[in-house]
Amino acid sequence: MTLVEYGDYQCPYCARAHTTVQELLHQRTNLIRFAYRHFPLTNVHPYAEAAAETAEAAGVRGRFWPVHDWLFANQDRLNPVTLIAALADLGLDVQAIAGEIRNHHFLDKVQSDFVSGIRSGVNGTPTFFINAMRYDGGHSLSELVTAVDAAARAPNTSNAR
Repeated sequence: MTLVEYGDYQCPYCARAHTTVQELLHQRTNLIRFAYRHFPLTNVHPYAEAAAETAEAAGVRGRFWPVHDWLFANQDRLNPVTLIAALADLGLDVQAIAGEIRNHHFLDKVQSDFVSGIRSGVNGTPTFFINAMRYDGGHSLSELVTAVDAAARAPNTSNAR
């Protein structure tokens, strides 16, 4: 089954949900495919879009998830200087990635995720979809485990979003 999250790296609710999703994925390792889609709320989170572009730049180098985790763990420090320092700490090519971010090389991907979210009815973060169905329940671990387990038992659960 597939769990899709539309999130914003500066959203405090997404940071809380990130911890919960990590535990959910740990508990249901063989059950869930997880996809993260960018939904930067730039009107309230000025560095969310740059953070999303940074994650995508790391992703083409096979390091999306370590950067993704770092961004949520350090969301109170997201700015261009700390983003570049984090990339260096994670062993990534800072010069190349800085140029890609400066030239918005990954902005189309971030904006495509955002538009996909709008079309799917996303109006805030985090928003989850479980097997292509919007999940409007709570974000506690027990609530998400219950929803995922129910979806896993439901017929036709192969509709990956």
